[in-house]
Amino acid sequence: MKVCFPIKENEGLESVVYGHFGSAPYFMIYDTDKKESKIINNSDQHHEHGMCQPLKALNGEEVDAILVGGIGSGALTKLNAQDIKVYKASEGTISKNLELIKNNKLVEFNVDSSCESHGCSH
Repeated sequence: MKVCFPIKENEGLESVVYGHFGSAPYFMIYDTDKKESKIINNSDQHHEHGMCQPLKALNGEEVDAILVGGIGSGALTKLNAQDIKVYKASEGTISKNLELIKNNKLVEFNVDSSCESHGCSH
């Protein structure tokens, strides 16, 4: 499975998961089968609020899931339409969150839990 993590700084698997998808400077894509990672720049980082284009942000990289602290309903809907699951990451590192998703301990985002519906300020 290919898992995408928004990050602020590349510190490998010890990178801290970023609080919001659309404004993350980078993404780490981690292949859980091959145990390989790849860093890509967020090519849609500077967009107007509510205008996130998540597939553009990922530079066409195919992923199965995204783990993030917060995400807007527009981006969530676009990702879900492409069969990409989006999970609420736990605070902390990528390695910690990989263990949590492996053990089915993360909650999948839905429109009711997206950023617009609960007033977060990412």
